Amino acid sequence: MAGIVAYGSYIPYWRLQRGVITKSLGAGGGKGERAVASFDEDTTSMAVEAGRVALRNVTANWVPNSLWFATTDPAYLDKTNANTIHAALSLPVSTTAVDTIGSVRSGVAAMMGAGNGNAIAILSDIRTGLPGGADESSGGDAAAAFCFGNEGVIAEIIGGAGATAEFTDRWRQPGEPASKQWEERFGEHAYAPLVDNAFSDALKGANLAPGDINHAIFSGLHARAVKAAVKACGVAGESVVDDLSATIGNAGTAQWGVLLADVLDRAEPGQIIAVVLLADGVNVWLLRTTDAIMKYRARQAAELTVRGQITAGRNDLTYTQFLTWRGFLHREPPRRPEPDRPAGPPSLRSQAWKYGLYGSRDESGFVYLPPARVSMKSGSIDQMEMVRMADIQATIATYTVDRLAYSMSPPVVAAVIDFDGGGRFQCELTDVDPAAVNIGDRVEMTFRRLYTVDGIHNYFWKARPVKAA
Repeated sequence: MAGIVAYGSYIPYWRLQRGVITKSLGAGGGKGERAVASFDEDTTSMAVEAGRVALRNVTANWVPNSLWFATTDPAYLDKTNANTIHAALSLPVSTTAVDTIGSVRSGVAAMMGAGNGNAIAILSDIRTGLPGGADESSGGDAAAAFCFGNEGVIAEIIGGAGATAEFTDRWRQPGEPASKQWEERFGEHAYAPLVDNAFSDALKGANLAPGDINHAIFSGLHARAVKAAVKACGVAGESVVDDLSATIGNAGTAQWGVLLADVLDRAEPGQIIAVVLLADGVNVWLLRTTDAIMKYRARQAAELTVRGQITAGRNDLTYTQFLTWRGFLHREPPRRPEPDRPAGPPSLRSQAWKYGLYGSRDESGFVYLPPARVSMKSGSIDQMEMVRMADIQATIATYTVDRLAYSMSPPVVAAVIDFDGGGRFQCELTDVDPAAVNIGDRVEMTFRRLYTVDGIHNYFWKARPVKAA
């Protein structure tokens, strides 16, 4: 029986209240708030965070044979973004990593590819639009990851269908900062027959009726067409899942993945889940939860659920800061020299440290960060044990607030942290209020983009405050 064996989601720490847009521009905005990826995040770093959550709950013998990454906003072209995710998750060399990028429907390809065996699919997106536009206020940033296999399945795949037609509803040329969209009535007209065909075919193939569905997820960037699809499919109103648009916005490629993770956070055994995605056609996916989901949820930390991450967000982001992070507002940089371009050869040599955050432990138990070859105590050479530090929590030993360091979001909070079990490390703090930092605070590691020079992203690890349960 093939299906989902583990899953994870990632909602960024920052929120932009839509009313702030209205106050700044006199138009746009609306009610609620949207999730915002920080200045040091992109779709790759968010994918790593969602993948880390999913991998915490897989069985010890689960090893993925492939990793599939989907987004509309890749950090690189002509380079596989999934390779960075592969390295940060410390997956085996034998695990193939591939991108499916460019459109919201790319997430379907990632899930189909991963669903064929022991594999992981990660959907991640950063949605934006021109200042004052609908895409800016209704968009959102998030990621979701799903591990597939045959053992310990928590949601089995019981059916699905698709329908495709060529029509120009939404488009964006490479290099453009925002999408364009045709008149809404046209999109609703084009999607309607595709919804009917795909949904009826999926139910017929699984021998189900609309009334059998316990959780119905409807997702897509065309809000009017999605609302029409909800009515056309005939599922019970109480079965339709909240699209979370009021709290995180529409995360494009990742939207339906986040909604599915939210459903799995609270679904009971034996319930039917329907996913209906409207994106350059329609895809329907049917799943049934198993008895294993209760044991799975018992070991899932509450702060890592979708609702837990939404609750932990901070919603005082200013509109000018948001525009700066998105590149629409170019501000005077700090009076410090820009960093040098990361070089390929040393990044390759230090891959275990740079991406996997591995330290080394000598025979006495002392942990070296970065990893060393020679023991300071015994003098032995190459007798170290490699230790992955990315999932170990730490305590702030001391810190400083630097208001002159180069950063898109000054001030920079630098800290010396002591890992549980040994290992001292100096790093930058992120997702933190500088005025609230204290010696003794507990932190955890998170994968981020330090800076970008000459088109090369310098990824590494920062520390953030431990989320409260």
